[in-house]
Amino acid sequence: MTNQPLQATITQRGVIFEPRGEILLVKRATDGEWELPGGRVDRHEDAREALAREILEETSLTPDTVTPVHTTTWLNSDGNGRFAVYYYCLAEDQSVTLSDEHQAFEWAQPSKICARLTPPQQAAVAESVVYHNGSSALHGSNVS
Repeated sequence: MTNQPLQATITQRGVIFEPRGEILLVKRATDGEWELPGGRVDRHEDAREALAREILEETSLTPDTVTPVHTTTWLNSDGNGRFAVYYYCLAEDQSVTLSDEHQAFEWAQPSKICARLTPPQQAAVAESVVYHNGSSALHGSNVS
């Protein structure tokens, strides 16, 4: 039993695969860091609807949100609690229009993007690749 429960902001991100197995990364305008698209859940908002809203706002995409693949908690540099859920998503459309929150985007193979991501996002990509390969094996395609 913990002595002090985590009070946290909830964040959700999508590991969005396109048909060739590439994943979408977006580059934040504030600090130039790369990340998976997504954002915070608003009060009284359904979790999947929140993720769909954030991805649409940031990228103009409407991917299929398939399943959660990774969760994590941490305290940020200000000591504020964070709880993140990462979802495996599929997008047929690869035409991205960025919001002002991001300055660039890239579709890339999972093996080429992980070095640019934080450890929790790297773990989410790894879990998503496992899920993708498991579901793609039925159709005869794999990514790495």
